[in-house]
This record gives sequence, C-alpha cells and structure tokens, in this order.
Amino acid sequence: MSDIKVKICGLSTEDTMAAALDAGADMVGLMFFPKSPRHVTLSQACKLADMARGKADIVAVTVNMDLDGLSRIKELVNPDIIQFHGEEAPESLAAAKVMHGTKVMKAMSISEKADLEAAQYYAIVADWLLFDAKPPKGSELPGGNGVSYDWTILKDLDLKKPFMLSGGLDPENVAEAIRVSGVTAVDVSSGVEREKGVKDSDLIRAFLAAAKGVKVPG
Repeated sequence: MSDIKVKICGLSTEDTMAAALDAGADMVGLMFFPKSPRHVTLSQACKLADMARGKADIVAVTVNMDLDGLSRIKELVNPDIIQFHGEEAPESLAAAKVMHGTKVMKAMSISEKADLEAAQYYAIVADWLLFDAKPPKGSELPGGNGVSYDWTILKDLDLKKPFMLSGGLDPENVAEAIRVSGVTAVDVSSGVEREKGVKDSDLIRAFLAAAKGVKVPG
C-alpha cells in the first residue's frame, strides 16, 4: 500500500504554509496570476519557498505566462515544478523544460471522458498532469473555483505519467473522491479556505489527514 500525494495550492501566508508543511503536504503551490485572489508577489513567493524548500516540492502556478516571466520566477523563486494552467501548447512546456531545467506540470480543464484525449499529447512532455474542473461561465480564473466533475472518468486512466485530481475537493469528500477515481494524488485550493483566497490552517490539516488516511494499492 502507498500513500496519497497531496498538493495544497494557492498558499499566500507563512502561517498556512507552515500548517501545510507540518501536516505533511507533498507539494505546495504558489500562484503567479494577478487576477487570482491567491496571487503572490515574487518577494512573498521567495519567503514562502524558503520555508518549503527541502520539505515539499514547490510548484509555481502560471497562466499563459511569457518566457521572461517564467525566467524571473525560476531565477528568484527556484521552484521544483512549473505548473501551466492556461492554454499553453505542449511545445511551450517543452521549451520551458529545456530552458529552465525544471519539471513541468500541465493542468487541464475537464468535464467528460472525451476531454482526456488531449492529455496524451501533454503526457509526452509533462512530468505531471492535473485534471481540474472546467471553470464556470464568466469566471476569470482557470482553477480554484470550487467546482467539481465526475471523478469516475479518471478510473483506470493510464498515461504513463503521474496525474492528480483537482476541482471541488474538501476535507469532507476527498477520501471518497480518491476511492471512486482510483487516483494516487490530489490537489486542493478553495476547499481549504474560510473565504475566497484566504486559507484556513485547520481545514488544511483536516484535508491532509483525510487524504493521507486513504491507502491505495501499490
């Protein structure tokens, strides 16, 4: 049996970063997207990344960012993984990977099984794939909207690359989501917030306890 990997995304304060690390988060996400209520400046990100370095993988979450922006993040924050959460093509991931020598994760918005077909192309270059729910109509945020989808469509998906489930997860439903989807990794952002963009340390701890409490074959 193996443990579930957990990514706590959109962390923006030292208190909540400490809570995530102390409770055993495997990955911590820092959001570089000004439209998001979870956006962090480069100086904030540097402090938070220093707390996490060596304890969890630091994930820099970007949305359709240009190469200059990615270079600044790499140079100053030095994340372990760059997450692409926009409409980036597989070629963009490949270019960033070569340029920055870092692992890359591609987030994809899905609502039905047919949406998984494009994942085959990203799986060629991405080190990780993340399947998030499609944002509600009119939302300016590609993720962190707290909406869900049919988790069973991920059952028995074999991409030869690790992937994680995201979208609508919280401490109450994460164990069930893991069981019905068969995934071995999950990601949460809005599901551990007391209000939009404001993480709650108790919810972070509860989410990690619930997710880590599920054992999967392997």
